Formats: sequence, structure tokens, C-alpha cells
Amino acid sequence: MMFFDIYKNEYIPKLKQQLGQNNVMALPRLHKIVVSCSTSEALTDIKVLDKVSKDLSFITGQKPVIRRAKKDIANFKLRKGNPVGCVVTLRKKKMYEFFNRLVNVALPRVRDFRGVSAKGFDGHGNFSLGVKEHIIFPEIDFDSVDKVRGLTVTMVTTAPSDEQCRVLLEVLGMPFRKDKKNG
Repeated sequence: MMFFDIYKNEYIPKLKQQLGQNNVMALPRLHKIVVSCSTSEALTDIKVLDKVSKDLSFITGQKPVIRRAKKDIANFKLRKGNPVGCVVTLRKKKMYEFFNRLVNVALPRVRDFRGVSAKGFDGHGNFSLGVKEHIIFPEIDFDSVDKVRGLTVTMVTTAPSDEQCRVLLEVLGMPFRKDKKNG
């Protein structure tokens, strides 16, 4: 059974109950997931971006787009137009498959994992998560990795508030850390 089918049959009734909504269209849902990786090494060696791009395509199943610097920053020796990173925007079926792999496969592989911090909400119903090691994804061959890199995973939702976004992500299976501050 596909994750999207599970979402329709199991998660929507849970969301209705927890949020007290009867209208399915008023429920928050995932709009897109953006996975990005930037590296300062790309300024000196352009081949690094090829490796980052290849790893991101293995992780997400989609070809990344190279991002370039928008302005000059002298302290970082950065010029406008220099390639600095890669980004992938996932929607629909690929988005749900990636979310499922992230929550059920990749995050449990993190050493000393105690849950995801709830400090990643932006105030508008979106959530960002930093992954320190891209090798937690099973698609990456550990022997072919030259350097362990970090990723940023941003989940853009239709939720109007952080509270509804958190309920949505909890229902979908996001393992938030349970401590005094995060509830």
C-alpha cells in the first residue's frame, strides 16, 4: 500500500479528530519538501558540486538544481554567480515517499537519536530540519563518500500556524523530542 493511500485512509481521520475539523479541504497538508545542500568547497573545486548533486539525486530520486550566489560577500571570497549548492523540490508522490523514508529509515539511523527538535518551525506553518550526515540515507554507498555533508530538509505545509503544522507532522509520524520545553 502506497504512503499516499495510507495518508488518505488513516491519517486524514486522525487529523480530523485532533484538529476538530469536519472539512477535509480545511485540514493542513504537505505542499512540498525542499532538500538542499550547500558547500563552501565549491568555490575552489567545481567537481565537489557534481558529487553533492549525485548524492542528492540518489537520496531524493530527482535531479537537483545548482544554486548560485545572489550577491558578492568579500569575507567569504564569494562572487555573484558562483555555484554554492544544490536544491531539490519534491512534490506529490515523490514527496510522500521521501518523507516516509526520512521518518522511518533515515532518522532512526542517526547515532544517539532522541527525536527531532521542535525549534525548526518558522511561524508560518513550515518546518525545517537539519541533517548533519547525509550518509544516514540507505541510498548512499558509504565507501564512495569522500566527505560527510549536511542537508537541510524544509517541509512546506498549508497549515496556518505552527501548532497545526506540528499536529500534521506528528500524525504523519515525525518523531519530535519529548522534553519540558517542547511538550
